Amino acid sequence: MVPAKRVYLLLLLGLAIAPILSLLIGIAASLALTLLFDITILGLMVVDSRRVRSLRVEIQRQLPARLSIGRDNPVVLTVTSDKTDAVIQIRDYYPTGFGVSIPTLEAKIPQQGKEEIKYTVHPTQRGEFAWGNIQVRQLGRWGLAWHDWLIPQSVQVKVYPDLIGLRSLSIRLTLQSSGSMRQSRQLGIGTEFAELRNYRTGDDLRLIDWKATARRVGPPLVRVLEPEQEQTLIILLDRGRLMTARVQGLQRFDWGLNATLSLALAGLHRGDRVGVGVFDRLMHTWLPPQRGQHHLHRLIDNLTPIQPVLLESDYLGAVTNVVQQQTRRALVVVITDLVDVTASTELLAALTRMTPRYLPFCVTLRDPQVDRLAHTSSEDLTQTYNRAVALDLLAQRQVAFAQLKQKGVLVLDAPANQITDQLVERYLQLKARNQL
Repeated sequence: MVPAKRVYLLLLLGLAIAPILSLLIGIAASLALTLLFDITILGLMVVDSRRVRSLRVEIQRQLPARLSIGRDNPVVLTVTSDKTDAVIQIRDYYPTGFGVSIPTLEAKIPQQGKEEIKYTVHPTQRGEFAWGNIQVRQLGRWGLAWHDWLIPQSVQVKVYPDLIGLRSLSIRLTLQSSGSMRQSRQLGIGTEFAELRNYRTGDDLRLIDWKATARRVGPPLVRVLEPEQEQTLIILLDRGRLMTARVQGLQRFDWGLNATLSLALAGLHRGDRVGVGVFDRLMHTWLPPQRGQHHLHRLIDNLTPIQPVLLESDYLGAVTNVVQQQTRRALVVVITDLVDVTASTELLAALTRMTPRYLPFCVTLRDPQVDRLAHTSSEDLTQTYNRAVALDLLAQRQVAFAQLKQKGVLVLDAPANQITDQLVERYLQLKARNQL
């Protein structure tokens, strides 16, 4: 039982009236009446609270089957009040460390009514977490007390990589491959024949199929070419020391894992064979290249439990493992981070070793805060020093990237929170241009 604001107001009213009563009927009688008034209010408060027990609302919690890290995941509480109008306050005991949009929920439910109360949680770690009970306060009919009780709904929940982003990407890739978007794609990009269609103004005359056109009456037919399928894409995800730093609320490894799964989805959607390796000093996890959507589910299940470690990564060892496992040409994407040429000597040597047999692709996750510091000018001495350090870090990274490009290594350096979209777009461009 928790007193409502009305109780405090009534008790204050009794104290305010007491001096006036003391002038009219005397101090002793005034104290007696004030005490009787207060006892009556408190007694009514207790009665009001106990009456709610038979009028309790019912609450059911609905959670997503899989929570996505770094996303606002919707939670729905369905509240039913059968016997009376109900004014309630709800506190849901979500896992510690989750961000939440509304800590305390309030609602007014009409008699025989049902209402859905929604809020969102924002996990910043993957893994399995305990979700606790639901604490409810319901206001009595007289508005004097809150009846407080717990609804047992403890459950274990699992936080996965960004599955919400994967669903959005899957829809976008599907739209790009069908309907009006497919009809508006450029012709001549690709090597595999897809279909014949009627010539339109602006089409490349070299793509006209004269033999097929001669067999029919009507406009010329042009060949539609698509990027080659059944190529091999290998993603190497670093889980070493550099990937343990937090960027925009998540560990750099989590941003890399989201990018890995999104790139794998794009590769599988385009008909390629996708393999994934996670490494530190050793190759921690190796999933050989395969095709099909079932392989994406396997990737999610196997990669979700992996966490970064405070170990220096062995890039040469990871690349050697790929060379031994993969004999045919492949696009090898290494998702990691680098500091400068000196600190990243092994990474540079490992990537340049793969050319020209493979197509190496170095993807680094930059801290957006470094960009912000580098582009913010100030007269403050401390901020000016921070800007100089940030500019120096970015300059050293560019030197390392320039060396990689000279050796034939593809490079993508982007803020960690933007890396997924840019990486997928870059991969689709490589496929369209037949660079693999």
